Amino acid sequence: MGSSADSIRNALWPATAREAAPVSDAFAPGRSVDVAIVGGGFTGASAALSAASQGASVALIEARTIGWGASGRNGGQVIPGLKLDPSEMRAAYGEDRGSRLVQAVGNGADDVFGLIETLGIDCEPQRSGWIQAAHAETALARVQKRCDEWAGLGAPAERLDRAAVSRLTGTDAYLGGWIDRRAGTIQPLSYVRGLAKAAQRLGATLHEGTTATGLARKGNRWEVATSAGPISAGRVIVGQDGYADGLVPGLAKSLICVQSALLATEPLPEALRARIVPGGICSSETRRLAFYFRQSADGRLVFGGRGAVGDTENPAFFSALTTAMHRTFPETKALAIAHRWSGQVAMTLDGLPHIHEPEPGLHIGIGYNGRGIAMATLMGRWLADRALVGTEPPLPITPLTPILWHSLKGPAVQLGITWAWIRDRLGFAG
Repeated sequence: MGSSADSIRNALWPATAREAAPVSDAFAPGRSVDVAIVGGGFTGASAALSAASQGASVALIEARTIGWGASGRNGGQVIPGLKLDPSEMRAAYGEDRGSRLVQAVGNGADDVFGLIETLGIDCEPQRSGWIQAAHAETALARVQKRCDEWAGLGAPAERLDRAAVSRLTGTDAYLGGWIDRRAGTIQPLSYVRGLAKAAQRLGATLHEGTTATGLARKGNRWEVATSAGPISAGRVIVGQDGYADGLVPGLAKSLICVQSALLATEPLPEALRARIVPGGICSSETRRLAFYFRQSADGRLVFGGRGAVGDTENPAFFSALTTAMHRTFPETKALAIAHRWSGQVAMTLDGLPHIHEPEPGLHIGIGYNGRGIAMATLMGRWLADRALVGTEPPLPITPLTPILWHSLKGPAVQLGITWAWIRDRLGFAG
């Protein structure tokens, strides 16, 4: 059995990225910057771009390479919104703040595709919509209510019956659902590389292969200890998400990380390209342990799911994923699987992203729960604005609270997965 972390070498995205990797800048120990950013994924690159565009001096520190973590491993689906419906956001946060949050996250895909166009990022963007396909009648009622809420706010969303889902996805596995035409697909590694290089052009420095090993307050500034030496910063932004370590005490223990695994077939024959999620459409299920799928720009079926715990790749998980793909799209049984890989997805107990400020000048955004492209892009900008000018983000800032039973996370997550399977079989929506 291999390592999930090392599986990046088998992933589709490094093999097909059109955006070249950025060239790392020389690290100058003892340098002083306005903002130090830890983590070279969507959050960190977006924060670096936003801060540098405001004239701040920025150093982005990445232990591996830009996009090495979840940002270079995910399915490339750009989905607006959160796991909460608009009415639920307003109920949770109040009418004023909830409405601000609804507007912000509802525009998340607009922000991503707008950046791609403005910055000229070569990441194969297609904006044909996202289908949430219902696996049971109760789930269908839930997601079509979600559709009605977003459509009532002016979003280009519409209900889909069984025949429509079948026509648009190429599978008869679902009872119906809805389509959100704000959504789309990208090549995620190219996108994060493009963000990072755009930040670099504005003066941010990128330091790959540099591990942040400690944070310490020094008066009104921070000293960031790294494997290449210290750096001084007025503010620190941490965007490690599912790869959080011990840098910020308690941060990793506030998250439950599970593996998300993906398969990519050999290129589909032309007839299948025209039938299976054609034209840039992407889809995911209503199950809590949902499968998700799309075509890549070169015509492969990319099929993913989650459920394994820990870093070790479990061959049985990939076998189950392959079986699910063949069950959903029987025609793929004749196709070779050309790429398979996995990575950590950071889940929070409430299913929502979190913003923390455990100390003045230390800003953290985490917990995207499978909605990382649009949400992390937003989060990076929110954190940069908060760090530089004190802007209050639409999402409330909450205390950093470790999960009490985190030391038992392996058995606990397995119990949670079992419960999720039970809920899925009973037809509840995720």
